[in-house]
Amino acid sequence: MNRDEKAELIETLQTTLNASTTVVVAHQVGMTVAESGDLRAKMREAGAGFKVTKNRIAKLALNDTPHTALEALFTGPTAIGTSADPVAAAKVLVNYAKDNDKLTIVGGSMDGKALDKAGVEMLAKMPSLDELRGKLVGVLQAPAAKLARVTQAPAGKVARVIKARSDQLQEG
Repeated sequence: MNRDEKAELIETLQTTLNASTTVVVAHQVGMTVAESGDLRAKMREAGAGFKVTKNRIAKLALNDTPHTALEALFTGPTAIGTSADPVAAAKVLVNYAKDNDKLTIVGGSMDGKALDKAGVEMLAKMPSLDELRGKLVGVLQAPAAKLARVTQAPAGKVARVIKARSDQLQEG
């Protein structure tokens, strides 16, 4: 890889890191191509990215990003998970690491604040942005639905009383 290619790779990685709210650093030892492909697909579904990185290039790319605190984590065979959603990358990587001992979470960064392995695991347990939006919509819709039922109930009762009286008069 020549200097121009390295510079381009660093710039691309730096752009990705700047656009990411959360970055998770993991060690991946002995993962097959199929396992890596499966993990990348799961990350894409969640709106996140996964990239195996060279430590030297990753450390250079961390400069001028909010995630500079991660520099010490780049030792050994590392990979990074990135996402704009605060929990997407952490959630997918932590769940994948539970089932696959070839991937080990080392740490991460959220909004420029360094997280240890436990911090990343706690982040993974939080609901995603989409789940929170769904809950909020449910909370907002519930009062409206109750109000509609309450306002329709008196009219329905009056109609049933009139119908019952009409039935009585027809019988008698």
